[in-house]
Amino acid sequence: MATGNEGLLGTLAVAAATVGALHTLAPDHWVPFAAVARARNWSVARTTRVTVACGFGHVTVSVLLGLLGFVLGRETLGVFAGRLQAGAGVFVIAFGLVYGAWGIRRAAARRFHGHTHAHYDHVHDPSRMTAWGLFAFFSADPCVAVIPLLLAAAPLGALRMTGIVVVYEIATIATMIALVLPARAGARVLRFSWLDRYGDAAAGGLIAAVGLIVMGLGV
Repeated sequence: MATGNEGLLGTLAVAAATVGALHTLAPDHWVPFAAVARARNWSVARTTRVTVACGFGHVTVSVLLGLLGFVLGRETLGVFAGRLQAGAGVFVIAFGLVYGAWGIRRAAARRFHGHTHAHYDHVHDPSRMTAWGLFAFFSADPCVAVIPLLLAAAPLGALRMTGIVVVYEIATIATMIALVLPARAGARVLRFSWLDRYGDAAAGGLIAAVGLIVMGLGV
């Protein structure tokens, strides 16, 4: 029995690493971070910190949903998870539109006044609020792919189930960083006066476009 459990554990660990990495290839898992990092002129360190935090929130909320499945039952959870999956693009579009509108307003303040005012930002550190916005929207868009793995690992005990979650979390976050940082570097090569002026608005538009693509492809 122990050998069978170890075999199942190994299979689930490989599946967790594979699914965690592959699902992160979807553009909504890395384009928003690269776009905002370019617009906000974030350093590599700050971009990495925000990406790690958002990836952690993304997977952790999914795990909590999986645990909820033990209470609600798999069928109820499946319906709920399906609705969340269908709304993934909506979350991305909403964030992109809100961020883009804020960017346009901020750019307008610079154009007409030469600088921004507190009433345009409403915060002393817009980059900090943008990071929290990314965290909120990414955590609200959980990854339902981890839930079947969680349920399959449940019979192996809490410790081994936690190990599967950790593998999935590491694979997801590592892949996000591997995609976000090169994309950020590539975006920084683009040097246009209009892009520097309307960077936030352009980033918001790109994020909303990614949301439309995600909805269209159903990923």
